[in-house]
Amino acid sequence: MTTRLQRLSLGSRITALTAGAAVLLSMIAVTAALTATSTRADTVHLTERISPAYAAADRLLALALAQQTGATQYTASGLDYYKNTLYTRAHEQEIALARDVEKWLENERALLGQFQAIRRDLDSWRSEIAEPLINAVAVDGPDPERGALPQAVQTRFSGILQAIARFKSNVTTVRDELRDQVQNSSNLLVWLLFSAAVVVIATGILLAMLLSRLVTRPVIELAAEVRQVAEGDYEHEISGGGPPELENLARDVNAMRQKIAADLTEVRLARSKIEEANRLLEQQTEELTRSNRDLEQFAYVASHDLQEPLRKVASFCQLLQRRYAGQLDERADQYIYFAVDGAQRMQRLINDLLAFSRIGRMTTGFVDVDLNRVVDDIIGQREPTSGKITRGDLPVVNGEEPLLSALLTNLIGNSVKFRKPDVPIKIHVDAERRDDEWELSVRDNGIGIGAEFVDKVFVIFQRLHSKEAYPGTGIGLAISKKIIEYHGGRIWVDTAYEDGTLIRFTLPVREPAVSVPVGPELSADDHPVPALSRAEEPAQ
Repeated sequence: MTTRLQRLSLGSRITALTAGAAVLLSMIAVTAALTATSTRADTVHLTERISPAYAAADRLLALALAQQTGATQYTASGLDYYKNTLYTRAHEQEIALARDVEKWLENERALLGQFQAIRRDLDSWRSEIAEPLINAVAVDGPDPERGALPQAVQTRFSGILQAIARFKSNVTTVRDELRDQVQNSSNLLVWLLFSAAVVVIATGILLAMLLSRLVTRPVIELAAEVRQVAEGDYEHEISGGGPPELENLARDVNAMRQKIAADLTEVRLARSKIEEANRLLEQQTEELTRSNRDLEQFAYVASHDLQEPLRKVASFCQLLQRRYAGQLDERADQYIYFAVDGAQRMQRLINDLLAFSRIGRMTTGFVDVDLNRVVDDIIGQREPTSGKITRGDLPVVNGEEPLLSALLTNLIGNSVKFRKPDVPIKIHVDAERRDDEWELSVRDNGIGIGAEFVDKVFVIFQRLHSKEAYPGTGIGLAISKKIIEYHGGRIWVDTAYEDGTLIRFTLPVREPAVSVPVGPELSADDHPVPALSRAEEPAQ
C-alpha cells in the first residue's frame, strides 16, 4: 500500500486532496444554502405574518371593547358620538383588520380557525345584544338602566375577550417557535461557515506540507546536485527523489549532463583542431593580404609605368599617320591605322583598369549628394539630338559624388549608345523608397539585354558585341557594380522589362555624413574614374 502511494504522481495527490476538500465544501455549501433558504422563509413568515397577527390580537381586543363601550354608552346617553364614532367605526376597523389577519394566517390553519371563531362570536354578540340595544334607543329613548347589561350578557362578552386572549397566546407560541427556529438556523449557518473555514485551512496546511515534502525538499536537493555539475564536476551522477515527476526530471537532467559531458569532450577536441586551423588561417590570411597588396601595387605600377611608353608608341604612330598618310601604299596606311588603333585601345584598357582598381581605395570621402543635380548635369552634357532624357524626383544620398556621377554617366551613356536605329531615344531615371534603402532605375527603349546575359554583363572585360559594332572596353558595368557595392547597394537588370533595358540599383537611405579617410592625392598621371560603356549584347 505504501509503495503504491509513493508511486502516485504529485498531480494525482494534489488532485485527490483538492477533490476531497471540494466535496466537503460542496456539502457544506449545499447545507448552508438550504439552511439559509429555510431561515429566510421563517424570518419572512415571522416578521411579515405572525408578528403582525400578534399585534392584531391586541388590536382586536381594543376594537371589541370599543364596540361594547359604544353600544352601552349610546343606550344610556343617546349620544350619537358613541354610536357613530365609537361603535360603528370600531366595527368597520374590525372588518378591515379581519381581512389582513386572514391573509397573514392563510398558512396557519389552526390560528385562522380560532380567529374566525372569535369573529363569529362577535357577529353573534352584535346581532343579539348590541344592535337591539342601539335600535331600542330610537324607539324608547336612552335608558341608563338598560345600558347596565345583565350578568349573563357580561359573562358572554367576557368569553369573547378570553377567546381573544387565547388567540393571542397561541400566536405568541407560534412566534416563539419561529424565533427559535430562526435562531437555530442562524447558529447552524455560523457553524457551517466555521466548518468551511476549518476545511480551507486544513486543506491549505496539508497542501503546504505536501508541497514541502514532495516538491520543495526534492527540488532543493536536485538543485544542489545540478550546481555541483555546473561548477565543473561533469562526472557526478544526478539522482533525485520525490514524486515520479521529479524523478523523471532528475533522469532527464542526468541524461542532459551525460550528453553535455560527451559533447564537451568532442568540443575540446574540436577546439584544439579549430585553434590549429585558426593559426593556419591567420598565416594564410597574412599571406593573402600581402599577396593582394603586392598585386594591387603591381597592377598600379604596371599600368602606370605602361602609360609613358604606350603614349610614346601612340604618339609616333599618329605622327607617322599624319605625315606619311597617302605617301605609302594602301597596305602601309592600313598597318599604320591598326597600330594607332591598337595603341589607343591599349591606353583605354589601362585607364579603365586603373579606374577599376582605384574604386574604394582612393576616396574623397562620403558627403550628401543630390542626385537631381547630378542627373541634370549629365543631361546637359549628353542630351541626344534625337530623343530626350527625363528624370523623376531623385533623393539625396550619402556617398562619393565623383563615383555616383560616374555611375549614372555610365548607365545613361550606355542607354544612348545602345539605342535602336532610327528610333528616338527615351531614357528615364527614377527612384522609389523601399524600407531603409532607395531603389533607383535607368530605363531606355534601346536594344535591350537578353535574360541569358544579365549576369555576364557585370563581369570585367566581358563584351557581348564586337568593337566594330559598338566601341568600348567592356568594363563599364563592372565599374558600376563595384561603385554600387562600395556604397552598400545592389545592381541588377530587370528582365521583366521588355521595351528596352531597365537597370535597377539600390543605395542606403541617407545617414548623417561620415568623414572617410582620404587616400593619397592623385598624381599628374592619374585619372578620375571615367564614364565607360556598358558591355555590349547581340542586337535583337
